[in-house]
Amino acid sequence: MPRNLALVTDGMHYGWPSPTLPQILNNTDSPLSITNDEGALMAVMPLLGAVIGAVAASFIVDYFGRKKTIMYTAVPFFLAWNMIAFATSAKYLYIARLIAGIADGVSFTAVPMYIGEIADPKVRGFLGSSCSVSWILGFLIINLLGSYLSIKLTAIVSSSLCIIAFFTFMFMPESPYYLLMKNQTEEARISLRKFRGNVNVTEEMERIKASIQSTSKARGKFTDLFTIPSNRKALIIVGGLRGFQQFSGTTAITFYAQEIFKLAGSDVSPKEASIIYFAVMFVMTIVSSVIVDKAGRKPLLIISITGSVLALFIEGTYFYIKDVKNADITAFEWVPVAGLIMFVILFSLGMQSIPICLLGELFPTSVKAYALCLADVYYSFVATIASKFLQVMKDNYGIHMAFYGFTICSILGLIFIIFVVPETKGKNLEEIQRFLRGEPVHADVELQAMKPKTDDEVNQNVD
Repeated sequence: MPRNLALVTDGMHYGWPSPTLPQILNNTDSPLSITNDEGALMAVMPLLGAVIGAVAASFIVDYFGRKKTIMYTAVPFFLAWNMIAFATSAKYLYIARLIAGIADGVSFTAVPMYIGEIADPKVRGFLGSSCSVSWILGFLIINLLGSYLSIKLTAIVSSSLCIIAFFTFMFMPESPYYLLMKNQTEEARISLRKFRGNVNVTEEMERIKASIQSTSKARGKFTDLFTIPSNRKALIIVGGLRGFQQFSGTTAITFYAQEIFKLAGSDVSPKEASIIYFAVMFVMTIVSSVIVDKAGRKPLLIISITGSVLALFIEGTYFYIKDVKNADITAFEWVPVAGLIMFVILFSLGMQSIPICLLGELFPTSVKAYALCLADVYYSFVATIASKFLQVMKDNYGIHMAFYGFTICSILGLIFIIFVVPETKGKNLEEIQRFLRGEPVHADVELQAMKPKTDDEVNQNVD
């Protein structure tokens, strides 16, 4: 859908090193030849740019509006692809990926905010999960393109998606929430009717107005994230989940997918294996977004990270036997591909998208913009460290040490999820905030919310 094309393009930039690094690492015949250390820096450059973009987005999204902010991210994405297409040295790649990272920081602040403000409450959770689905679709597309096209042609084809994203989003309505913040009442009514199918939206308009007035009176400060105990608890939960998510190796593995499959020496080619890897990730993230409201957040997280521990341990043990023990494992060359496919299936079931989902559930409206900004900066920081960890371990100690390190971190993540992460299934935002404040969440409130409505109650709620 148009609103998520920015995240598809973003995912393509993040996934670009997977098919490209094998082509340019230590390739002395190419002007784009780079060393392993330069490749590691190039891979994580978007994470550094995302810090700048996230901070900028916290200011411009309320000034220019959600629609324009999202629409104009297509410009730096387009510029970055063209710099890659015509790059004559590694420094142009660094600059291009830094620019793409800045656009990423803006996109991952503005798009979730836009979706949250336009979505009907009945489908908000599903639409929120579509952010991860769109991002991973970008990984899959770039691995398909980059595996069979030249670097230049891949970048040119990819840049065309930026043009499509710009012109299709031009016809999307602005967020009615933002329009009401700017006192554009009639424009907000028109926008809301487009999203709701031309029904009577008077009641919903009044609810949004009341929410905006309440939020403006209780406008939070950035320091409230740390000084208010309930916000601090939410920060610990989200920060822990995002940290253990990245130190399971997910982003690092996506950067080096083809390199890892090449080291495995499997009969399956690195190109084919990486395409399978990202296709499975895409499908399983869709499955997670469909079942998360029924299965619950915490059970899926526990199943997901437990399975990831097993898959990472298998992967590390294979490379240990192959590289350290120098054993003949010809009969088991299928293990590394199967292990990573197992990892991506189970990781995508919960750990891929649920931490982002909880980010939108655990923070009150008064500090949510600050929380989104801080979360994107924090994500960039921990993902950079995890990616550098994989590269350092691979180059100096063997890739098995990287996988064993990710295994240990995932075990710690499992303990964290069991004892710290709450279940938010079936709870409205007010109940979640009461839980974070340590106040009792009455069971009868939850039961009343889950109780089927009678025909009379349904008719009273119809506009």
